[in-house]
Amino acid sequence: MITFHQALVRVASALFAFCCVSAQSQTTGLGALDAFIKNTRSGRAQFVQQVTSPPKEGQIARVRVSRGSFEFVRPNRFRFVFQKPLQQTIVADGQTLWLYDVDLAQATARKQAQALGSTPAALIASASDVRAMETDFELSNEAASEGQDWVQARPRSKDGGLQMVRIGFKGTNLATLEILDSFGQRSVMQFTQFEANPALDNALFQFKPPAGVDVLRQ
Repeated sequence: MITFHQALVRVASALFAFCCVSAQSQTTGLGALDAFIKNTRSGRAQFVQQVTSPPKEGQIARVRVSRGSFEFVRPNRFRFVFQKPLQQTIVADGQTLWLYDVDLAQATARKQAQALGSTPAALIASASDVRAMETDFELSNEAASEGQDWVQARPRSKDGGLQMVRIGFKGTNLATLEILDSFGQRSVMQFTQFEANPALDNALFQFKPPAGVDVLRQ
């Protein structure tokens, strides 16, 4: 079973991937994705994330809920701040992916290209167009539901850590990201107060470990 930290990075990687690739279809979910990519160069929102682990024998499914904020600037910078119940920050500055855990007083640094390449969904970030995406993923529209248009991506390779990624749009605004991994763990991140193309300070995407924090480099 993957750890909660790994789940956070996986969600961040997958969302960054969808924010950085362009599709060509003009219908339903894929059309919304296409419009989002073409028209939204930066963005910020609040989110609620629910991570559900499959139940063990004789137990009920375990659900963990977290809340926070998200900002991104194409092509390679993003920031997640998890505020409740645990304080954690994920920052990608274009070169390094940082994961900072306030309670543990620990920061982990990884090369961004390597970290984003560690999951099949992150391969989308390096795709130049939808044909390149379809080398690794089966893309399809899903029926509209919950007031959203949906895109589904299934990895062609069975060796990766994901079964499926779904992304939902309300109009051209990002609304939901859902990830199902190979262990049956489901992560659903719902976005509110989405703002397209805000002017974001470069300092948001720079991370300096606070004094006294242990730094692990991988």
